[in-house]
Amino acid sequence: MRTIRVAEVLAALSLTTDLATGMDFEKGLRTCVVATALARGWSADPRVVRAVFETALLRSVGCTSYAPELSELFGDDVAFQAYLKRLDVGDEVVFARQLATFGQWAGTASTGLARTFVDVLPTAGVQAMRNGCETSRALGVEFGLLPESVAALDDVYERWDGLGIPDGRAGTEVSAAARIVHVAEQAVLAHAGGGVSAAIDEVSRRSGGHLDPEMAQVFVAGAASLLAALNGPDSIAAVLQAEPEPHVTVPFGSVPRLAESLARVVDLKSRWLLGHSRHVADLAEAAGRVARLEADELALLRSAALLHDIGRVGVPAGIWDRPGGLSLAESEKIRLHTYWTHRILSRVPALAHLAPIASAHHERGDGHGYHRGDNARALPLPARIIGAADMLAALTEPRAHRPAYPLDEAAALLIRDADDGGVDPESARLVIEAMGVRAPRRLLPAGLSEREVQVLRLAARGLQNRQIGTELSISPRTVGHHLAHIYDKTGRRTRAGIALFGMDHGLLP
Repeated sequence: MRTIRVAEVLAALSLTTDLATGMDFEKGLRTCVVATALARGWSADPRVVRAVFETALLRSVGCTSYAPELSELFGDDVAFQAYLKRLDVGDEVVFARQLATFGQWAGTASTGLARTFVDVLPTAGVQAMRNGCETSRALGVEFGLLPESVAALDDVYERWDGLGIPDGRAGTEVSAAARIVHVAEQAVLAHAGGGVSAAIDEVSRRSGGHLDPEMAQVFVAGAASLLAALNGPDSIAAVLQAEPEPHVTVPFGSVPRLAESLARVVDLKSRWLLGHSRHVADLAEAAGRVARLEADELALLRSAALLHDIGRVGVPAGIWDRPGGLSLAESEKIRLHTYWTHRILSRVPALAHLAPIASAHHERGDGHGYHRGDNARALPLPARIIGAADMLAALTEPRAHRPAYPLDEAAALLIRDADDGGVDPESARLVIEAMGVRAPRRLLPAGLSEREVQVLRLAARGLQNRQIGTELSISPRTVGHHLAHIYDKTGRRTRAGIALFGMDHGLLP
């Protein structure tokens, strides 16, 4: 039976979170290689090495869970997270210097952002990390990670000196896997700018503050050999070679399930895109059945549809959530998301066959689409179906600048676009025909009521109790009661947590 290594899918997720956190492409892969080698030098326990390997790849898996809120506070969640990776609150001189340049991404609007950061770190910062931790735990279990790896994902912003967040754990209260990854990440960041000597200097400076001094000492003693693997030409190959044995594999038919987990990370990027990737995949798969595609073609179609927007994580959440018009520069950032979708998928052997299909959903019949400007009607049928499904799904979902279109109006707009040289007419017909087949009514998950599902959908988008009450014509107090029941029934405790629950069970959009 044909299998794939789960590490390949985790590598794709690592590349995605590099993009979402403003890091150099493949920074997460390089961190994984160094961290795994460091773990082998520190411990002979294979579970420790496996936990470090998994934690390093998924270190930023929760990075999209608080992106809308970070954009509201700091203007650009991607730039903010890139800055956060390098901040050192434990060194007063360095921290003051870092704060002096904090917010440069905002240009003339940067005044006061450093003060905002200091003011909100104990509140919004902790809440952001709690969202990220809940997201990490849920996705870690889905990917079959070791319990030690899932636990370590709670500690990605904790510090040896106890000045981290969200819980201020210190010393060996911070998991060993996280402490090793902390050292490797700072080494890789410094190495990118100044080589081995810069990595040694930075890890030494942070030793005893941000970093476990024992782990730092092990790194410094073997820095040259630990960093030597970064000189290779292929980071993916280096990660796969570093994976502890036995390698974790799943049947090739599991790709759609794994792709769905990746898609949820992407959809958390925006309050208005929750569940969009699955919506597109459901539409595309249904259209593929109408077209009588074979089972393997349907699996390819669904996987590509789930991952079609994976590159959107690199676009600041404030752009996706903006109710008004966009500048030319912002529009160009949006256009790049299909390039990044292709770039991420093409780098991973197990997913490379999806890249040309998943990244073509904004091509148009008149050649005026993006990212390649191909004639959409010359593309393979699965790519054309995803383009039509993406448009119809978006039209039937609410956005910051408009409510959702009723299905009949959305279908008419899709046909008009096809007639004007946009989406492929055949694929538009298949998607519309598929939408005519309605799924039977099913029981709501976790014992939720219809009203609780309505509240969940709005709370997942970040609306406050008063706003939800206005939307549903109920009091804020009643909203609070509903939310308490939702948290109890779903077992989730954050906005990102209930958003994930909603996507998991097909409640969003």
